[in-house]
Amino acid sequence: MTPGGAGVQHHEAETAGSVGTAHPDRADRPAHPDDAFEATAGQVLAGYLNARCAEFLRSLRLYGESGSDTAAAAEAATALRCSARRIGGSLHTFRVLLDPAWADQLRTELSWLSGTLAQEYACTARLHRLVSALARLSGSAPGSGPVPTARNAEIPAATAAGALTVGASRAGALLERQLTLARTRSHSAALQALGSSRFHAVADAVAVLASEVPLAPVAGAPAAEILAAPRSAAERRLLDAVSALPLTRAAHPYNAEALVHGLATPSDGEAQDAPWHQVRLLLRLHRYAQEVRPGGGPPDPVLAEAGRALDRHRDAAEAAAAAANAARTPRIAPATAYALGVLHADQRLEVEAARYEFQRIWQRTAVTAP
Repeated sequence: MTPGGAGVQHHEAETAGSVGTAHPDRADRPAHPDDAFEATAGQVLAGYLNARCAEFLRSLRLYGESGSDTAAAAEAATALRCSARRIGGSLHTFRVLLDPAWADQLRTELSWLSGTLAQEYACTARLHRLVSALARLSGSAPGSGPVPTARNAEIPAATAAGALTVGASRAGALLERQLTLARTRSHSAALQALGSSRFHAVADAVAVLASEVPLAPVAGAPAAEILAAPRSAAERRLLDAVSALPLTRAAHPYNAEALVHGLATPSDGEAQDAPWHQVRLLLRLHRYAQEVRPGGGPPDPVLAEAGRALDRHRDAAEAAAAAANAARTPRIAPATAYALGVLHADQRLEVEAARYEFQRIWQRTAVTAP
C-alpha cells in the first residue's frame, strides 16, 4: 500500500525545512521556554499545529512504506488518525483565531480521511473481540466462566452451556464472514481514497499548514487572554453533555437498563448509546484543547482514563450491534441464534461496565465548571 508515493515524501521534505522557521505573516513558537508567558495566541496555536502536521506527514510516509506489513500499517494508521483528530479538534475549538471558512473545510476533510482509514481496523478489532468473547462464553477459552442465564430461567445451566457450545462455532463463522466482508470493503475504500485527488488535496493542505497558519487578527493578542475562552467553551459543552447522562443509574453496576434497551429495536439501543458517544467526542475535544497552552504541559491523567472508559463503551456497543445484526440473518439455526443472543447480552453488560467505570472516574475528574 503506497498512499501518495513520492508526493508524500515531497510534502514531508518541505515540512522538515519549514517547521519552526520564520514567516513574514505570522509569529512562530517562542524559542525559549521563558518567552512562553509573553507569547501571543497565534504563536501558541501555530506552534501546536506545526507539530501535529509534522506528525501527520511522518505517519503518512510510514503508512505508505509499510507495504504488506500489516502491523506497521496499523500502527502508522493509528498515529495518522490521532494527528488528524488533533488538528481537526484544534481547528474546531480555536476557530475564532483562524480563517473560519478555511478551518471548516480542512476540518471536514481531515474527518473524512480519519473515518475512512478507521473502518478497516475497527472491523478487525470488532471481529477479534467477538470471537474471543464467544470462546470465553462457550468454555473453549482458558479461564472462561459459566454461561449467563436469566434469573428465573427454567433451562438448566448445563443445557444452556451445551446449546451455546453447539452454536458458538457457527456463530463465530457467521461473524467472521460478515465482518471480513466489511473489512475488505473498508480496505478497498481506503485504497481508493488514498489514491484520490481529494486525499492529495488534504495532504497538500496539511503540508502548507505545517509552515503557514492563516491566523485572524485577534490571534495577535496575548495567549493568556485569548486561549482561555475557547478552552472554557469546550469544557462547558462537555459538562452540559455529561450532566444529561444518567450517571445516577450508572452508579449501580450492571443495572441491566442498557441490556433491556439493547434487546429492543435497533433504534432504541442506538438512541440510548448516542449521548454517551457524544460525551466521548466532546471529552476528546476538551483534552485536545488543554494541550494548546503556553509552554505546553502534561495531559490530565484522569481525563485520559475517562476517555479510555468511553472508548471501551463505544467498542462494546458496536460489538453488540454487530452480534444483533448477525442474529437477524435469515434462516440461521436456533443454536446459532442462541449463541449470538448470549454474545449480544455479554457485550451489553460490557457497555454497562464501561458506564459504571466512567461514572466512578468522573467523580474525581479535574474538570470544573467555570
